[in-house]
Amino acid sequence: QVQLVESGGGLVQVGDSLRLSCAASGRTFSSLSMAWFRQAPGKERESVAVISWSGGSTDYADSVKGRFTISRDNAQNTVTVILQMNSLKPEDTTVYYCAAARRPRVAIKDMVYDYWGQGTQVTVSS
Repeated sequence: QVQLVESGGGLVQVGDSLRLSCAASGRTFSSLSMAWFRQAPGKERESVAVISWSGGSTDYADSVKGRFTISRDNAQNTVTVILQMNSLKPEDTTVYYCAAARRPRVAIKDMVYDYWGQGTQVTVSS
């Protein structure tokens, strides 16, 4: 079992930056690809950024390319995934979720993951 805990959300102004963090604990020694999703009320969940187990492969939704960066740190017993969000826009306002999949790589369009976090709210005020 893997537990995912997100942190770093908050209220910012348009153009500001925010750094989300996801701490994965538990059975993290096997290959875990990671992703950040977001879901606004009444809308489908959207895959924002994905990263492979090694960190060597990343991909982004078109809506965030050039503004968001995903990275990871694979420690011995925990995995930390960071989503650096720059040049934030009002349309980035929503709840962001961390997800993990027990396979070495995932595609940006993949929606099936094995573990999900509880989410962290990001609000961009104009």
